[in-house]
Amino acid sequence: MTRFGKSELAGFRETLTEPGPAGQGGAVEWGASGRPQAIAAGMDGRLPDVVLITRNRRNGLLETLRKLTTLEDQPRVIVVDNGSTDGSAGEVSARFPQVVVVRLAVNIGAAARNVGVEMARTAAVAFADDDSWWENGSLREAADVFESRPRLGLLAAAIRVHPGGVLDPTCALMERSPLEEVGPGIRGVLGFLACGAIVRRSAFVGVGGFDVRFGVGGEEELLALDMVSAGWELGYCGRLTAHHEPSPVRDLSARKVSEERNRLWMSWLRRPVRLAVARSGEALLGGRGRSGVLGALAAGKGMGAVLRERTPLAPEVEVRARAVGL
Repeated sequence: MTRFGKSELAGFRETLTEPGPAGQGGAVEWGASGRPQAIAAGMDGRLPDVVLITRNRRNGLLETLRKLTTLEDQPRVIVVDNGSTDGSAGEVSARFPQVVVVRLAVNIGAAARNVGVEMARTAAVAFADDDSWWENGSLREAADVFESRPRLGLLAAAIRVHPGGVLDPTCALMERSPLEEVGPGIRGVLGFLACGAIVRRSAFVGVGGFDVRFGVGGEEELLALDMVSAGWELGYCGRLTAHHEPSPVRDLSARKVSEERNRLWMSWLRRPVRLAVARSGEALLGGRGRSGVLGALAAGKGMGAVLRERTPLAPEVEVRARAVGL
């Protein structure tokens, strides 16, 4: 699949609002190199920058930013707006002048995080959605963990789902992962939920970030397996906490179709042919419901590129994938 990196950024004519010395935002266009001309390439500070992606959820976004900007840790927050039409970007710039805002001309889904990571000034970068935020102290602890584990590429946090604050079921599975620990109290995993993840910037950029064609919905698996294949460790750390209050502004049916499509693309890109064939047949024959059929049809439209780019997992990584039930 085609990664979305800095070489493609200039074609979207994003606009950047970067807080000035007096807290005033200013619009700056991206340069031809794919990096914003006003942002230096160097890193500054240990605390991970937070990259938040959003689209047409202004009210929820503003509430999430209120929570993030009042954390004691005071992380630098970068909002990447996926072509919203509800005035989200302008409202953020007006109400939160300390937040960096990037306005994309089109919706590129999860790949908008790539744009934010390219702008980050820190060695580790935390992700958030417009309906998720970080527990106070978790980002600082994550920075300590990354410094102590030079081969650690990603940390998955415990995500508390609201209302109620119950542990996300996927986190409960990661907590019981059969893979070996990658550090004290850090269970090895082969997946994550993006709204509660922190990545080592160099590891993320090195594998190309999120694939733009995957949109939003099951986009994490390909990135996770590619990071592991590149030699990076992925870990679940229950000492880190993110919070998620699912937005009511969402199209669950469309997301489910995207998840089913991405599951098949992922299978054909990295998994054994026998498994990919079995999954495709199950989806087409209705074994995964209407969304599975629609997802299979959608996957077929991009299958030519998938097959050309097919790179199966190394045997040792495939064994681990099967061990965790992927």
